[in-house]
Amino acid sequence: MGRNKFSFVVYIIIGLAIFGLISQLIGNPMNFFKEIIFMIGMAVIVFAVFYFIFFRKRSSSNEMKKYKQAVKQSKRKYKQNKNIKTNHKSKRPSVQKTRKKISKRPTHLRVIDGGHRSKRKKRASN
Repeated sequence: MGRNKFSFVVYIIIGLAIFGLISQLIGNPMNFFKEIIFMIGMAVIVFAVFYFIFFRKRSSSNEMKKYKQAVKQSKRKYKQNKNIKTNHKSKRPSVQKTRKKISKRPTHLRVIDGGHRSKRKKRASN
């Protein structure tokens, strides 16, 4: 019951807010747009202040600099390997490109015959 009352109150508040927005838009549209632009501007200013005060200081740590340097080094290393591999591919003859790919079974999987219990396999130890 408490949840029903709460949702009913929320629906009433949302309805009144929509009614207020529509009445203000019809009654005084210029003032409405000024207030909307003002609210968006204030939100941008608050976000900018929080960003520059809290988030900016975290990213300038010594660990972050080391991490970024390692990422750059890794990118350079793997970029070189990719270029070398592509050069080797271009030197191969084009005959291999036309060959069909053969699907291989995984080596770690094997089929176990379970349906033939009556048949005994011939083994070398018999």
